Amino acid sequence: MSAPFPDDLQKILGPNEQAQLYIAQKIYHPKISIDSVLITNQRIILRHPHAMGLKKDYTDYNYQDIANIVMDKGFTRSTLKLDLRFGGEPLELENLPNSDAERAYGLIRENLARYQPPFSEGMMGAPNHQQAPPTQTPTSAGPTTVVEREVVKIKCRYCGALNDETAKVCVSCGANL
Repeated sequence: MSAPFPDDLQKILGPNEQAQLYIAQKIYHPKISIDSVLITNQRIILRHPHAMGLKKDYTDYNYQDIANIVMDKGFTRSTLKLDLRFGGEPLELENLPNSDAERAYGLIRENLARYQPPFSEGMMGAPNHQQAPPTQTPTSAGPTTVVEREVVKIKCRYCGALNDETAKVCVSCGANL
């Protein structure tokens, strides 16, 4: 990571954890005031000061706990919405400059793909080569023939989830396909 980030964040990193992107920007969250975000190879850390900046608290989100990320890109500013795997309100990082949001989105997507369970259906970035089970169709002559159907999935351009080819909207994020 090229830009320096505060020492207090450096001190809470694990031994194999590497900082990838530091965004020093006030983000107004409904429950906490966030002054910066640190994206590492293992988690996303939100730093929120209180007591007039004399104390700082941290909230982190491991990539295993994040189900999906969606970027709502505006003209100059963007919002990143992270859906949590175990419910609860999604984490929204709002009003980020587009360049920071795009970089954060790419890093988070890459890290999410790394921490997805290896054999889960719809794993981000992995093609789905699933085939429907063969069906038996009787013919008038008596013997049966096997007919195979190939299941085609369409990858959502926003979240990467795999959808049936006939779907109009994404089953994961609701975006139009």
